[in-house]
Amino acid sequence: MISHSWKMNHYRHFLSSTKAALLLALLFGCLPLRAQIRGFVQNVEGDAIAGANIVWAGTSKGTVSNEKGGFFLEPITGKTEIVTSFIGYANDTLRWRGESSIIIVLREGIVMNDVEIASQRTGMKLNLATSNTELIETADLLRFACCNLGESFSANPSVDVSYSDAATGAKQIKLLGLSGRYVQMLTENIPNFRGAATPFALSYVPGPWMQSIQVSKGAATVKNGYESITGQINIEFLKPQSEEALDLNVYGDSKGKAETNMSVNYHLSDKLSTGLLVHMENNFLEHDMNHDNFVDMPRVKQYNIQNRWMYHTDLYALQASVKGMSERRHGGNMQTFVLVHPETNPYSIDISTRRWESFVKNAYFVNPDKGSNIALILSGSRHVQDAVYGKKFYGIDELNGYASLMYETDIDDIHSLSTGASLNFDDFRQDYSLVADGVRNHDDEKECVPGAYVQYTFNLHDKLVMMGGIRADYSNLYGAFVTPRAHIKWAPNDIFSLRASGGKGYRTPHVLAESHNMLASSRQIVIDKHLKQEEAWNSGISASLHFPLFDTPLTLSLEYYYTHIINQLVADMDTDPHAVHFHNLQGTAFSHTTQANATYDISDAISVSAAFRFMDARTTYNGILRELPLTSHYKSLFSGTWKSPLELWQVDVTLQMNGGGRLPNPYTLPDGNLSWDATYEPYQILNAQVTRLFRWGSIYAGGENLTGTCQEYAIIDASNPWGGNFDSTMIWGPLEKAMFYAGIRFKFKNKQKN
Repeated sequence: MISHSWKMNHYRHFLSSTKAALLLALLFGCLPLRAQIRGFVQNVEGDAIAGANIVWAGTSKGTVSNEKGGFFLEPITGKTEIVTSFIGYANDTLRWRGESSIIIVLREGIVMNDVEIASQRTGMKLNLATSNTELIETADLLRFACCNLGESFSANPSVDVSYSDAATGAKQIKLLGLSGRYVQMLTENIPNFRGAATPFALSYVPGPWMQSIQVSKGAATVKNGYESITGQINIEFLKPQSEEALDLNVYGDSKGKAETNMSVNYHLSDKLSTGLLVHMENNFLEHDMNHDNFVDMPRVKQYNIQNRWMYHTDLYALQASVKGMSERRHGGNMQTFVLVHPETNPYSIDISTRRWESFVKNAYFVNPDKGSNIALILSGSRHVQDAVYGKKFYGIDELNGYASLMYETDIDDIHSLSTGASLNFDDFRQDYSLVADGVRNHDDEKECVPGAYVQYTFNLHDKLVMMGGIRADYSNLYGAFVTPRAHIKWAPNDIFSLRASGGKGYRTPHVLAESHNMLASSRQIVIDKHLKQEEAWNSGISASLHFPLFDTPLTLSLEYYYTHIINQLVADMDTDPHAVHFHNLQGTAFSHTTQANATYDISDAISVSAAFRFMDARTTYNGILRELPLTSHYKSLFSGTWKSPLELWQVDVTLQMNGGGRLPNPYTLPDGNLSWDATYEPYQILNAQVTRLFRWGSIYAGGENLTGTCQEYAIIDASNPWGGNFDSTMIWGPLEKAMFYAGIRFKFKNKQKN
């Protein structure tokens, strides 16, 4: 921790510097220090660690690492020991012998006083990152149940998670007011969950498996490809090289869902480690709280297992993983769950999924003094899914292969370069029938996209950072295209920072693979032939202020993003209320998003945060520029944490207030009433959890949607699913009332090894 006097000194420096001219302040803030030590902080895999604290032992004098793990440290006479710390890693003490450059390697796994410590701060900003990035850590994930990735953003003001329909349990995310298909999903910086995995991807990542989540807004760097438009979400899983331990998490809730999660790490040697992650869940009850004869949530049974390996030396690191998942979702009429069916032809939804993933990451450190390294990433996945919606069918067998070769080096203390080449291959083999008892169709679509990029970074001691990159790719379906992106960060001191970003992104549409849950409707599905590749420009600016107020830190931030979409894939549900027409944009489409955040540690025991976001997202439908349907105008969020004096008890509360919005055009029923309302009203969601911490783990209990908000008529004409008015896609809010849960976490450490 950095002392209060250190923070007050910098606060007074900031107040006095504002009296000087802006140019003088900039020049002063950017002047390099003489005789500084240049260093890097990384984990044993060679990945940079941003935000690590580096201080001289016995003092509060130090610095923090930037987004590439780099830092500059001023020597202190008589001091030779450098202490480095970062949440989730064991502290490291390095003896300095006068070197001009050093490398610090942190090992994962830290337990303080044998008690699991939970963080007070949620969605922490990575102040040293060039892009506008929020970090959701393990401690943040423990504040609520977070059974899977879709439940991990309940206290995050930037990401919205909602149900896609009222029949399949599919959830979707929204970032910057736009659909999650414009967000690039990464697992450990490898593109993942594309195509057929999109509708249910948020349930494929168990919450207890995750070490952290990074949410980056706006144009991302060009390293990971061209697909990021509104941002990136990167998931880091628990690592095998962390301390040897066996973790268990058992969970149950009032809706009949039970889960068991296990993770175990074993060190075969000081260089080779392996880990096993296991997840099992079962919804063994069906319920119909709104009495529409449809189950509110499908019964889901999932088995998920992942085996990870890590090997490292001083100059080489290898990481490998194999993962397999099996899931079945069963929903529809209540009659489908009884042995004797009162009705002869119940409407049933049955979705069976098998998914396999694997990757190998290699990193070789050519010149550690300059941060020079070569990395080769190879990954592949297969996604097999069979979905039955009443008398309609959709099946897919999707193969994906990805390869990336990267080289990075620091030219000197200020200039660095990154370059590389990548190859992505997709094979979609689809069988489907879009109408009841219709003819089965077959499609086989292959896309191969090789590409290359170069990215240059100018970093003046983390005061001024300018990063520009460009990549060129070639698709066998769409031809050649170029992706430029740029980022700028100005941080004249530790109190204020300003960021700006801009760039372009592209996306290949896969309509049925990404939207086959639309089959849970009587709407006619019409897909234009020869759909174009989606492309969009995104630009944004953000500012943050961090300073002590009444002896405790206050963080304020304000941001604005604009997205202009070209060739957007439009899902038109307005022109014909009994159909959905997928076609490329004919007109204008854009999104404006403005967000303000405030976080304040009232005391050592209480931390609060608040946020407000306003969204204006519009698309042209049948020649008319209209608001996106099923998208709230605004969102506000309040989150608070209280911890007992001995940190044995913790209480977390989050209140969401979601603004209203519009629904797709309704039609008139024979009795003169509308099929559904043209708009929906604002609504609130309250979540809370109480945690008791022990040396061996924790016990937790809580509730979700304690306000009881529930969309009353989730399914249109649910009594006649075979008719022409049946529709389960008009979803704007929660589908279930209050839910209560409890769980227990165990951590068994290996006492025989350090």
